[in-house]
Amino acid sequence: MTAVLASHTTPEVRALLGDALLHELSHGLRGPYHVLFPDRFDTNATAFRQAFTEAGVDGRVYFAKKANKAAVYAERAAVAGLGVDVASQGELREALAAGVRGEDLVVTGPAKADDLLRVALLQSALVAVDALDELDRLLSLAAELGRTARVLLRRLPPQQPHSRFGMDDGELDAALRRCATGPVDMEGFSFHLSGYDTRQRTDLTAELIHLCARARGLGLRADRISIGGGFAVDYVAADDWRRFEESRRPEHFHAEKSFGGFYPYHSPVAGADALRTILAATPTGADEATSLAGLLRAAGITLLVEPGRALLDQAGFTVFRVQGVKERDGYALLTVDGTSLSLSEQWFDSEFLPDPVLVPAGTRPGADAGPYPACVGAATCLESDMLTWRKIPFPLRPAAGDLLVYLNTAGYQMDSNESPFHDLPLPPKVVVEPSDPRFRWRLDRHPH
Repeated sequence: MTAVLASHTTPEVRALLGDALLHELSHGLRGPYHVLFPDRFDTNATAFRQAFTEAGVDGRVYFAKKANKAAVYAERAAVAGLGVDVASQGELREALAAGVRGEDLVVTGPAKADDLLRVALLQSALVAVDALDELDRLLSLAAELGRTARVLLRRLPPQQPHSRFGMDDGELDAALRRCATGPVDMEGFSFHLSGYDTRQRTDLTAELIHLCARARGLGLRADRISIGGGFAVDYVAADDWRRFEESRRPEHFHAEKSFGGFYPYHSPVAGADALRTILAATPTGADEATSLAGLLRAAGITLLVEPGRALLDQAGFTVFRVQGVKERDGYALLTVDGTSLSLSEQWFDSEFLPDPVLVPAGTRPGADAGPYPACVGAATCLESDMLTWRKIPFPLRPAAGDLLVYLNTAGYQMDSNESPFHDLPLPPKVVVEPSDPRFRWRLDRHPH
């Protein structure tokens, strides 16, 4: 049987799992829904800021809005004075509506449309420029509008030379020359690295410190470096993850499904601790006594980070109701009242692996103790629409009316790929906050 992969939780989550509110919401909303915990977002943001303070580094935290469409997180970012990373007009518009100031926005993404660049200029947002032709369009628009463009130049990572993001050495040289003569406040450099390697981030940041010095020699400001996101989230315990990896076999999955790979659901260094590791490390080739934090301080450089998933760690979960139970040979096939479009990992040749929590509809005193292995399918006519291919070892036999709670889904899982397939409504987002004696809730204001 497949290994247990119990998700880490918080006292707030555990209390809500035992509260009648989850079943009340399922009944009242008539379908699946997402629960949001804004207080946890605040806690995670404070942890990142504390990591900068401990290292003595001037730093700025931007929430990567693409990680979740809910309005409440952008609203919390505005109140806390965080920046927000946006990559479309829609995200920019939503951030402004949430109260985020234009100068607190950083606009990322490749080949940004002129309409997006125009609004960014008018709002005095920082623009991470990905290519020379984009820089030319931005400079032309700035001249047309009589504005000064705030710019970061994105570096193509030498560690990932096939990345489609960023400029190589020759392109950066050309970009610096154009910035030196154009309507630009060239604030520094940025990069986008796939994966979660902290050493790569330390080394590339050190390289960009040298680039800042070169840019300053051309009379440019160059006092900021953005290292983007890529701060892992630790979903499950180390021993559980090890047992899963060591024991995994095709028969542990419905139809012996295979996958291209899995997110590293256990990470020994995650969230703000990953930032601490990056800052404390000595870059390759630097003096052994010199940390990245020391190099940043000496150069007078502000470090920008753009976490998405890590700011949303434990900040939400997703609830489905079991509609039917079909027995198979040695396991059950559950069908729930939603689709895997609300659990986005399934649409990337992968699987969201932490075990969903079974919340029974009522007491079943005669029920035998489990485990009862079951996988989870969606309420659609697509063979591939599975929320969980893995045969989860539930502690109790699931039944119609029970709830399945997928924990820690706020970061990229709950809404990245949602669509009203089959004319099913999108699951609403419910903002939940502790209150005495019970939780209180409201619907998130996002119009979608």
